[in-house]
Amino acid sequence: MSSPRLVSTHMPYTSLSDSIKYHSKSRIVYISRNPLDVIVSYWYFVNNLSERNHDINKCTIEDFVDIFCGGKNNFGPYWDHVLGFWKASLENPEKVLFLKYEEMKEDTIGQAKRIAKFIGLPFTQEEENSNGVMDQILEMCSFNKLKDLNVNKQGKFKPHLDNKFFFRKGETGDWINHLSRSMVERLR
Repeated sequence: MSSPRLVSTHMPYTSLSDSIKYHSKSRIVYISRNPLDVIVSYWYFVNNLSERNHDINKCTIEDFVDIFCGGKNNFGPYWDHVLGFWKASLENPEKVLFLKYEEMKEDTIGQAKRIAKFIGLPFTQEEENSNGVMDQILEMCSFNKLKDLNVNKQGKFKPHLDNKFFFRKGETGDWINHLSRSMVERLR
């Protein structure tokens, strides 16, 4: 692929090659999310897959909390995954930017500026002050815009995996509608 390249992955930091972590000019932007919302989102995702792929069993939210707390996720234990990138961001802040989804939702403009500066393409004063430039960029990158793209409404990632399964609500705090107090306590 020609430069610049953008790669998206769920790979843990420890699994990234040394060339990415240490020897290249590449930058890593890691977005973490409240683990309670991660559980609910991931549970919906897996259950949607189970309807299409009979090799995957549908499970209750209680069973899924057990799986999650046991670290039996496709990409390893959640806490190890998040902590790997968080520690890397502290040790090498010019290489790894650690973001929180909730902060991105609260301060979209501020976080967009932070990302742009981190990747070496900060917004100019003119772009920041120009009527609508930031709003247009944020609209193009918004959850709803991405969800409504034809490729994400009708496309397939794999034969049994529709792209639309990657998009549900894009909200924070939905865990309160799905998790019991005892499930929440297990994660705190």
